[in-house]
Amino acid sequence: MSRYYGKTLVACYLGFVTQAIAANYVPLLFLTLKHAYCISFELLALIPVVFYITQLLVDLAASQFVDKIGYRLCVVASQLLAAAGLVLLEVLPELLPVPFAGVLVAVVLYAVGSGLIEVLVSPIVEACPFENKSGMMSLLHSFYCWGAVAVILGSSLFFSVFGIENRHVLTLLWALIPLYNAFNFMTCPINQPGEEGGSMRPGALLRLPVFWLLILLMVCAGASEASMAQWASAFTEVAVGVSKMVGDIAGPCMFAVFMGVSRILYGRMSRRLDLCLCMLFCGLLCVICYLTAALCSVPVVGLAGCALCGAAVGILWPGTISLSSRQCPAGGTAMFAFLALAGDFGATLGPGMVGCISDMGGGDLKLGLLGASVFPLLLLGVLIILHRLAAREKRAYAAQPEGVCASEERG
Repeated sequence: MSRYYGKTLVACYLGFVTQAIAANYVPLLFLTLKHAYCISFELLALIPVVFYITQLLVDLAASQFVDKIGYRLCVVASQLLAAAGLVLLEVLPELLPVPFAGVLVAVVLYAVGSGLIEVLVSPIVEACPFENKSGMMSLLHSFYCWGAVAVILGSSLFFSVFGIENRHVLTLLWALIPLYNAFNFMTCPINQPGEEGGSMRPGALLRLPVFWLLILLMVCAGASEASMAQWASAFTEVAVGVSKMVGDIAGPCMFAVFMGVSRILYGRMSRRLDLCLCMLFCGLLCVICYLTAALCSVPVVGLAGCALCGAAVGILWPGTISLSSRQCPAGGTAMFAFLALAGDFGATLGPGMVGCISDMGGGDLKLGLLGASVFPLLLLGVLIILHRLAAREKRAYAAQPEGVCASEERG
């Protein structure tokens, strides 16, 4: 049965690669866009803001329309919107009287596609009849990491060989991936979550105390991941004193590599591991990495803390999704949409807090990273509570009369 869903799995893998392209490609072109269209740095700073706000709005709205429209139509639309946004990035600025307006329209289009990918792909894999759900989820999310690495290294190699003036060709090449993947999603088998027993309504879901713990866990996971990832390049340049290109490779690229490796390793070994305990260990490692990067005076050690942080945060986001599916098996689309919203909120809050604290400290980036260590610390606290709740449920089940347990097993 699982082989029948192999094409579904490949389509979902490429869906996360598409999201990595949407999130990481345009920031590599900031200086090029500035010189080509005379766009100020102040306006360029709006691009990631618009991208993430659009994703947040899509996350918020998805719980209202995805079940009505259907997963297949929505996920195919996510790929087509991402492809259209990338193509229009090279077309609209040349056609419109205000080039920056064309850039923003393109960003909004592929951000809508990226937001839909985030909401839809995880529940599609969760609904497939795979035995090792948490391992499959970790492996799935590793493809975002490899997509990010491919975008950074592939684009750098292309520009060094063919020149930045030929970026139009590379943009269209990246757009071919979601365009091809749209046909994958058109033809692969897709099970809609909640088809068998029905999904909980958003209001009922939000009345569950444990779900709010899971939401807080996802906020902390998103903030722990993004705070280091988005400041890794700047941290590498400041702490080690290298060029921008070397900083991009040694900072965010190595962070993504370690994150991808940790997700693959957990995906392979997850059958023998307890997910909650693994997340506790990774949360503790994340705290150590943040403190090492922020407090260590040896640049290379600080850089190692930055890179290893990728391994520490690797399973936190997909692990939270798997824990939520266990705690709220009837959560359905609303649950995945709220989790995506919480993760994106954390990914917006964390890096912003690093920047604010750094500014207040006179531009000291290490001080900002020290402040961001509050997120993995809070994550540890939530995980301890969830672990104790799970242990209490196990003890309560074990304390049931033997006849009750036997009748349940026979049923």
